[in-house]
Amino acid sequence: MQDHSLPRLPQDHNHPPRRSAYIGRAVTRLEDRPLVLGAGRFVGDMDVPHQLWARVVRSAHAVGRIAGIDTSAARAMPGVAAVWTAEDLGNLPHIPFRATKIEGLDPYTQPCLAKDRVRYVGEPVAIVFAEDPYLAEDAAEAVFAEIDEDMAPILDARAEPGEFAPGHSSAPLTLTKGYGDVDAAFAGAAHVVELDLAIGRHSGIPMETRGALAAWDHGRERLDLWGATKRPHWNRDRLAEMFGLSPSQVALHEPHVGGGFGIRGELYPEDILVCLAAMRLGRPVKWVEDRREHMMAANQSREQQHLIRAAVDAEGRLLAIDETLHHDQGAYVRTHGARVADMSIGLLLGPYRVPAYAARAHFRLTAKTPAATYRAPSRFESTFVRERLMDAIATRTGLDPLDLRRRNFIASSEMPFDRHMTALESDVILDSGDYEGLLGKAAEFCGLDALRAEAAERRAKGECVGVGLGYFVEKSGLGPSELVRLTVHPDGGIEIVTGAASLGQGMETAVAQIAADTLGADYQACRVIHGDTDRISHGWGAHASRVTVMTGEATRRAAETVRAKACEMAASLLDCTPDAINIDGGIATCRTSDASVTLAEIAAALDPVSPKRGDRDPGLAAEAWYHNKHMNYPYGAHVALVIIDRDTGHVRLDRYWITYDVGRAINPAMIEGQIVGGLAQGLGGALLEEFRFDDQGQPLSVTFADYLMPTSAEMPDCRVQILQDAPSPLNPLGIKGSGEAGVTGAGAAIACAIDDALQRPGLVTRLPVTPQYLRARIAEYDAARAGDAI
Repeated sequence: MQDHSLPRLPQDHNHPPRRSAYIGRAVTRLEDRPLVLGAGRFVGDMDVPHQLWARVVRSAHAVGRIAGIDTSAARAMPGVAAVWTAEDLGNLPHIPFRATKIEGLDPYTQPCLAKDRVRYVGEPVAIVFAEDPYLAEDAAEAVFAEIDEDMAPILDARAEPGEFAPGHSSAPLTLTKGYGDVDAAFAGAAHVVELDLAIGRHSGIPMETRGALAAWDHGRERLDLWGATKRPHWNRDRLAEMFGLSPSQVALHEPHVGGGFGIRGELYPEDILVCLAAMRLGRPVKWVEDRREHMMAANQSREQQHLIRAAVDAEGRLLAIDETLHHDQGAYVRTHGARVADMSIGLLLGPYRVPAYAARAHFRLTAKTPAATYRAPSRFESTFVRERLMDAIATRTGLDPLDLRRRNFIASSEMPFDRHMTALESDVILDSGDYEGLLGKAAEFCGLDALRAEAAERRAKGECVGVGLGYFVEKSGLGPSELVRLTVHPDGGIEIVTGAASLGQGMETAVAQIAADTLGADYQACRVIHGDTDRISHGWGAHASRVTVMTGEATRRAAETVRAKACEMAASLLDCTPDAINIDGGIATCRTSDASVTLAEIAAALDPVSPKRGDRDPGLAAEAWYHNKHMNYPYGAHVALVIIDRDTGHVRLDRYWITYDVGRAINPAMIEGQIVGGLAQGLGGALLEEFRFDDQGQPLSVTFADYLMPTSAEMPDCRVQILQDAPSPLNPLGIKGSGEAGVTGAGAAIACAIDDALQRPGLVTRLPVTPQYLRARIAEYDAARAGDAI
């Protein structure tokens, strides 16, 4: 771990240090105090008078026709206010997905309660509303859904497609991307390398399960919802559309969140049902899922199969890549549509120059829990695939894996580099980067040569030890826009209102640092208001590593405007010119007279009733927008040292290093925390976590006895190197995102290290590498090699 204590400021009495220089400093987080004091307020903590409790009745069958649902016993139970099936919902629309140019997915969206058919175990078929959660659970147990299993479930995305509904196949679309003459490249290649790779289904398992509390004020005709806060403004607008309301009649509020990771805060059936019930039943309604529900009903992710080929010349340079992806979407298209499949092929090439490329992503529906995003969606998967390919090419050509990568890196002199493709409907233009430079710094940081020598020496003594590297390019700063309103109050407090959301990433602190640094104030005087649609008209929430880039730049612009207003007012108060005013530490000082005035006094002078205001607009405040058409692309490398128990197949991470170029670091300690936390999730996906199903579509991983997650015992000693060599030219601060860097390269680096430990190149072709998989794979590998020898 790195030392991120506050740096000592230079002692130059002629030019004293700026007290408000907060960008780049590891200051203490602002948002932690209520949490460490036990004063956090989560959905589970929230109760309102006269509320009802909801409990969902879920399908126990993966596929089948709904022959009937008997709710009579539940309806007759004392304390039960209502029991609904799909027939009770009327013409309530299906849950929409975000606007996209990808067409043809509307028929595959999910109803809030199953209509006619069920398509996965855990699908909501009915919902009960009762006076307390125990009554609701008892009543839900009394609901009987008769399901006629009239077909076999499709559980493999490569299987022959079936019928989703009359006239609609379970293979709704195939996405394609590419450029160049791929056929000619393969025809002239010195080497052709082909791999068949897979990533198992897993997802974020936050400490706090999903929950929602909705209340309808009939007098004001206003709906309030606490809980679904990843994209609060988008969720508000969709709820308004579904219920025939104006967005001004719907308000979403963000409580504390016990982990988001991409799967929390989307619109799910339960969010809509509690809102509808609050409106119809005239009472607030609360719902909180249990862990078993979460593991069969919340968004899952990652499951993909890749058949990838590379054409390579005699010197090891890539000539072309051909990729066929089968993406397992599960039973319905949820709010992300086909975005993960689209990104998987749009961002697969990473840092490498590839003269020709052809990719096909087969988007398939199966009888499993629907899929969407999980931290580093598509990049965890595609980095594993791409880096496995590079390792295989190194083996085929006899080149050192680092030398092979250097030969194929896009050079820093080529930046910005246009891929001539899109991802998330944004042109993929790599904005800045020194990929070879980072590789060298990563190798030096971990002492790679010495590490390899150590591993070889330990293998010679009988240990099973290996070193692996995974190189990745991330994406961050997704637009299109962000709005911030910044106000300095007469008491000296600084209020920053944004439509972004906080999922634990430290956004309040980062935004406060940018505001205080730009304005010349104390960051602890800042109060960041977020995730509340009542407080600001527009917002794009927290996703895609966008908050520091988008909200940060909008904050900087608002703070600049406020600073200019403050300088002008201070100049009037101090009888000097605005360009003679310096603001630092919340104090505006005239350079020519040393007279000063505080920001609080300036704000008071601009009060609407202040005679000092003159003809100036009242208030020391400003709104600012930041619009961005292109993402930016941070990048990095993971290096893993693993130890394998040959007898059990258990893989242990011994040491780990991550080098990451963030463009410009706002708070290095928070970035390191994000990276190390992300590694825990990347480690889980690489070695432990997987949702498994039997041949009837029954989930086999609905408790922590079957779905294994890393603990502190599995986490290695992880050291983080943060670089700022390639600031983004797309925003004035040069910021790039950091929220997903710890996840992205983990599968690739760990797979490479396992190969090295066992001295079996190309052994790992699937994640997670469980002990059972590893033992079976070693046997297959050795049998194949023996067959080749014969």
